[in-house]
Amino acid sequence: MPLFMDVHRTVPDGADATAVAQAHQADLKVQEKYSTRYLKYWLDIDAGKIFCLVDAPDAETAHAVHREAHGLVADEIYPVVQG
Repeated sequence: MPLFMDVHRTVPDGADATAVAQAHQADLKVQEKYSTRYLKYWLDIDAGKIFCLVDAPDAETAHAVHREAHGLVADEIYPVVQG
């Protein structure tokens, strides 16, 4: 299955590492419905960005998981290859 890295260019107001972890857990709860696997995420609080690594059939399906889980869809999503 293709691998994608998504980028959230803005951390929601008031969100901290705990809130981002909770959003990731929400993704994990619905991902199976979409045949995806959210593998890892990174938070750069200083830059105000969040990055998510996801194994998904396509970019739109990856977005659908975020949309259903918590409504915070990524601003950009890139196909990537693990090296």
